[in-house]
Amino acid sequence: MPDLSSIEAVQEALLQRNYIAERGLATSLFLSMTLQRPLFLEGEAGVGKTEIARVLTDILDTQLIRLQCYEGLDVHNAVYEWNYARQIMQIRLLEAQGETKKERLEQEIFSPEFLIKRPLLQSLEASQQGTPPVLLIDELDRADEEFEAFLLEILSDYQVTIPEIGTIQAEHPPFVIITSNRTREVHDALKRRCLYHWIEYPTYEKELRIVKTKVPDLPHQLAREIVHFLHELRTEDLYKHPGVAETLDWSKALIALSKNSLDHETIDDTLGTLLKYHDDITQVSGKTAQSLLEKAHLRMAQEADTPT
Repeated sequence: MPDLSSIEAVQEALLQRNYIAERGLATSLFLSMTLQRPLFLEGEAGVGKTEIARVLTDILDTQLIRLQCYEGLDVHNAVYEWNYARQIMQIRLLEAQGETKKERLEQEIFSPEFLIKRPLLQSLEASQQGTPPVLLIDELDRADEEFEAFLLEILSDYQVTIPEIGTIQAEHPPFVIITSNRTREVHDALKRRCLYHWIEYPTYEKELRIVKTKVPDLPHQLAREIVHFLHELRTEDLYKHPGVAETLDWSKALIALSKNSLDHETIDDTLGTLLKYHDDITQVSGKTAQSLLEKAHLRMAQEADTPT
């Protein structure tokens, strides 16, 4: 495992894996690992919250265990459930062999081999086998509030009790990354268990650096046009602003189309790469896109006139 004994070391380790992190995020990540506290990341979709977990997994050379949250998520989908089909088959097999005692049947079917382990249980058990895994609890705001309360109990002691088997506790807590797009507020009780960091949309300079790092074949002038246009686009009153993920997708799409510069026709043709709602696309296409492109070019001209 690389040296992660300082904020600068964490920032450098992220950079080596093409994740450009500001000092605030690197500090939160460093403290999360040092204090063994979950890191709760909030921000708009596409700003790099989930990617942090993937990059951290690579840095630590460990396993990534992901729990994707959704409405209706419960203990059976998040922690464990019994393989009922196998249990019934085992009961019939034992009965065919003459076994009729209830205690013996229960002992046989409620054993680890009939347990279906879901992400939270997997992360606790993996922590007993060596380097703790990275547990990504993604988009917690999509889950119901009842699941939050259950998750709070898990994160308090890093253990879960299965009545038929007993208590399973992590020998070393997993590295926990929790993300939220803030479609609803997450309860303070859970946030208090975590370190917190809000990831903003990047500045122009940072986003340009990200684009040039992630899409190295993109011409420099086109990269500047793209990022300036995106920053102008984010000032519009849209249902969903494009994140960095959409910036990168658009950059790759323009390379695929062999474009060396932006024009409003190309923008109109490729808006579906940036915007995911019909109303947003309708609002931006045409004159609005042309106006935003003109503003982007004006910004570029101002940059050229500014002494370095």
